[in-house]
Amino acid sequence: MPGCGKSTIGRQLARVRQLPFLDSDHEIERFLGCSIREFFDREGEPAFRDVEERVIRETLVAPQARVVATGGGSVLRPANREVMKVNATVVYLHTLPEDLARRLSRDTQRPLLQVADPRQRLRDLYAVRDPIYREVADIVVDTAHKSAAMLVNLISMQLDMGSGARQDAK
Repeated sequence: MPGCGKSTIGRQLARVRQLPFLDSDHEIERFLGCSIREFFDREGEPAFRDVEERVIRETLVAPQARVVATGGGSVLRPANREVMKVNATVVYLHTLPEDLARRLSRDTQRPLLQVADPRQRLRDLYAVRDPIYREVADIVVDTAHKSAAMLVNLISMQLDMGSGARQDAK
């Protein structure tokens, strides 16, 4: 979900695991030559999702091990879910919509939240996305009342235990 900490946790996890970090949103902006918000406003969500799918596929099929933070909506496309399941260990940073709304109350850069009622939009996104995130995830981590350092340690331990079976970390 937007604002759950993917980039922050991803960067710190990459440092702890001594791996490169890649944020798919930054890669998309590099590919587009403009901000996601500009492209989204100009071309619309379907065109953005096409570019996102291409960037995610190219990123995840690369042989180099790394930590990748994907955009919150990337799982909406079946092709993205498939490439994630086959080529990655997927961690879902589970965060409730009310917590996200507090974190994002002043955010003006996320196109999907530039609506009259961002809190309701987050609830709606969560209702659609949570089951999909759970379907794709190898590890589910509840972010409530945890610092970034705690989350990184928890995820790292789960990764060390192996991700062959779905794991829930509270």
